[in-house]
Amino acid sequence: MKPKIWDVKMKSASYNNRKGKIGINSKLRVYESIEDLISNTENPTPLVKLNGRINPNRDFPIYMKLERYNPSGSIKDRIAYSMLKDIKFKEGQYIIEPSSGNTGIALASLANAKGIPIEIAVPARIPEEKKVLLKLLGVKELWEAGDNLCPKFPNEGARGVVNGLLLSEGGERYFNPDQYNNNLNVQAHYKTTGPEIWEQTNGEIDYFFAATGTCGTITGVGKYLKEKKPSVKIIGVEPADTLHNIPGMKKITDLDEDLIPKILDTSVIDEIFEVNDDEAYQIGIKLARKNGILVGPSTGAILATALKYAKSHEGLAVIIAPDDAVKYISFYSPYVNNDD
Repeated sequence: MKPKIWDVKMKSASYNNRKGKIGINSKLRVYESIEDLISNTENPTPLVKLNGRINPNRDFPIYMKLERYNPSGSIKDRIAYSMLKDIKFKEGQYIIEPSSGNTGIALASLANAKGIPIEIAVPARIPEEKKVLLKLLGVKELWEAGDNLCPKFPNEGARGVVNGLLLSEGGERYFNPDQYNNNLNVQAHYKTTGPEIWEQTNGEIDYFFAATGTCGTITGVGKYLKEKKPSVKIIGVEPADTLHNIPGMKKITDLDEDLIPKILDTSVIDEIFEVNDDEAYQIGIKLARKNGILVGPSTGAILATALKYAKSHEGLAVIIAPDDAVKYISFYSPYVNNDD
């Protein structure tokens, strides 16, 4: 007679019969909570080398750090955890945050695990997939900010919505992580993403490419890598236009000073390049078809810059892939449907 499934003995050496639970084992990928699954130096996201079909320059190998392997599917899990882990929430307190989607999803996931209600404000123009995911996570209110709220900088309206709610009657019930100005955003990358990249490349990294958004990634990783190896070049990538369709990216150049993230440290950035929407999406498609990796348009923008750099430089490069293509299917659709 075959044993019932619950009669089969656990084979993990870390299983504790007395306590009735499995100990955390990152090597075997066993975790006690969603927080433990978020990437860190003991549990890094993978680094994968792009093949010669997309990067023919053998003297400029490009490695992509796949942040989609975080529990909610993006690099923003790192900062969400960093900004929430030491907060003692009061009864009836809500989290509220402006987001282009990924930070909102990451915060909502952790808030749900903690039993904390959350409201998110997003630009109305973000992909419907992200809005559906936020609703799936049960955000108490999903505020959508139209372009008209901030005509000069259309993607900044969500920040205005949150500021208005914080200053309005009842605003005291909110806790605002404030990813644009919270140094814990930078620290998350200084303490995890940067060290991971350094260890994964054995310190051989020569170039690091990242997008400008909240600027936590490029500031935190840039600071860490520059401290370890001052010759490392930190390359920023921004949208060519203020009104763009690359969610998560921000055009820092010419942005009003009060809208520039306070956590940005321009001293660690060596160069900033612009990429337009079409190039970002086309390179994302090219990567999928030539290397089999599905990424979002911000990764396409970053890779487009790295590939241009590869034409005239030598050295080992690492680029950040903040998420994958799943949240942008509707945005990719016109490019795929019009494909020859």
